Amino acid sequence: MGKRQEPSQLRSDSWIENELAQCSFSDGRHGKRLRKLLQQVAERIGGSLPWAGQDWANTKAAYRFFSNPRVSEAQILGGHFQATRDRIAASGALILMLHDTTEFSFHWHHAQDPCAKT
Repeated sequence: MGKRQEPSQLRSDSWIENELAQCSFSDGRHGKRLRKLLQQVAERIGGSLPWAGQDWANTKAAYRFFSNPRVSEAQILGGHFQATRDRIAASGALILMLHDTTEFSFHWHHAQDPCAKT
């Protein structure tokens, strides 16, 4: 008998399938790895890769995947970008895409320190 899936798990699996449908990898194992990574992260939203992976083997596999020279950012995000375009086209409504371009600098300049001794 198979493992019973919770409704939230079914929704995340469906979302993952939609997002990855247009991904194209030269090696099919890369697509399977990305799917597994997304499932792990979806189960622990907001956590780090080590927390999502739950053990060193999964964490190391994630880091190896992202550092693999045969896997590009374009390949990883390609399916998501296409799924987003499809959702926008299907909506038939005006879509506002807001983006915050704020930049922070955490460098401290001693010359600007009001408490610095002269």
